[in-house]
Amino acid sequence: MFSYKYPRAALTVDAIVFVRENNSTYILLIQRGGEPFKNRWALPGGFIEIDETLEEACMRELYEETGLQVKQMTQFRAFDAVNRDPRHRTISVVFFTELPDKKAVKGGDDAALAKWFTVSDLPKLAFDHDLILNEFLEMK
Repeated sequence: MFSYKYPRAALTVDAIVFVRENNSTYILLIQRGGEPFKNRWALPGGFIEIDETLEEACMRELYEETGLQVKQMTQFRAFDAVNRDPRHRTISVVFFTELPDKKAVKGGDDAALAKWFTVSDLPKLAFDHDLILNEFLEMK
């Protein structure tokens, strides 16, 4: 392993999981169980492990926080605003997947709850996840 003398950014992944059903689009969110933004809703996600790819990390975090397993995800883009996380400098690579229907989900790991929301009725989101979702939905 290398040891660097300069600060490094933390690398995270976030998952946008959506379903189009009955003329509505649903997004899977988790309620954060810890700080920062405890009890606020967010995209499932978290820090990568040193021995996994970004996509593997995203699928692992999605499973740990919601119980939902997917076979693959597509990379959307990276978000790198300097102050997007109050703990430290964090860069997040966002992935997405569309499911044919809503699956049963449950909060796990550091997620208190997991729940499907319609795009027209999203709660206030943690971090910059509202910006992420807005950009994604404009693209879709």
